[in-house]
Amino acid sequence: MLNAWTKLWRALRGAGGVPGGDSATRRLGERGEREAAAFLKRAGFRILDRNVVVPMGEADLVAESPEGAIVIVEVKSREVGDARHPPPEAQVDQRKRRKLRAILAYLTAANGWEGRARRIDVVAVDWREGRATDVRHYVGVGG
Repeated sequence: MLNAWTKLWRALRGAGGVPGGDSATRRLGERGEREAAAFLKRAGFRILDRNVVVPMGEADLVAESPEGAIVIVEVKSREVGDARHPPPEAQVDQRKRRKLRAILAYLTAANGWEGRARRIDVVAVDWREGRATDVRHYVGVGG
């Protein structure tokens, strides 16, 4: 599943060439992705890849559901009590869902998944004092 775009993105991020590569927001997002992956694994999902970069954007997680569907998972995290922001899942607006649909279409064609069930899920993670306090899984939000 790892393609040239993803390899380049990871190389740039590791070398500090991607904006926000070491910011507190980036670290919070990475923690959220790890927590979301663990949550999904406990629910019977198989994580196929993480941070998959394609020409139109990045999929946080690519997974296979217990029923065998291919699932692009958008992960959103926040520190609880941060009144500046709405719940993290509220950030997945119509524009973001369009982008996720384009990413799913690209990955479907690239991996021959045309005959498989596919969907887009969102996992929201709230953090308090360095630990996940609430994980919410929204199934099939890609519309």
